[in-house]
Amino acid sequence: MHIRRGHMCHHVAFAFLLTCLSLVLAPAFSIAATLEKLSVEAMSLQSTAIVRGRVSGCVGEGQGSLILTRCRVRVAELWKGERAAEISFVVPGGSFRGLVQNFTGAPKLISESEYVLFLWTGKSGRTHVIGLSQGVFNVVNDNSGGPAKVRRAASSEQMLDSSGQPVADASIQMGLAELRSQVQQALGRAAR
Repeated sequence: MHIRRGHMCHHVAFAFLLTCLSLVLAPAFSIAATLEKLSVEAMSLQSTAIVRGRVSGCVGEGQGSLILTRCRVRVAELWKGERAAEISFVVPGGSFRGLVQNFTGAPKLISESEYVLFLWTGKSGRTHVIGLSQGVFNVVNDNSGGPAKVRRAASSEQMLDSSGQPVADASIQMGLAELRSQVQQALGRAAR
């Protein structure tokens, strides 16, 4: 067998160049999602835990070909679920070892910010936010001492109703006490 060194070097160099180029371009890719629009009542019933708390930190981790962001929240109020001082959960996407992966519809949580979180723990034991960004409400405290409010921006992702028909999402803004009341009412109706 005869191998021409010059020809082989060009192939190796070209393959190396393609590999380097793919490593540069591939890390920042997005994965799109179509979400079922969920009401506060539906999220309340589907959640295994609903908490109000402050995010103490988030860090990226690799799970096979996926990147997840694991966040911890210090629990200030437990609305549903088992008592815990801190809860850990994951959201899809994030950065890990220099790679970035984005999932449309996934919430971006900020350390030391306060949220109401609708969480679900699956059979694997991993806890997720219900409905991606739908299950995350920012808590906004009134600087003048008034009651706290919660906000959730409308999702820009495609939404479907429970029958699979396209629907538009809307932003939600209400008092924290009103959201708490809606959750309690939904859980109360389900208990009957």
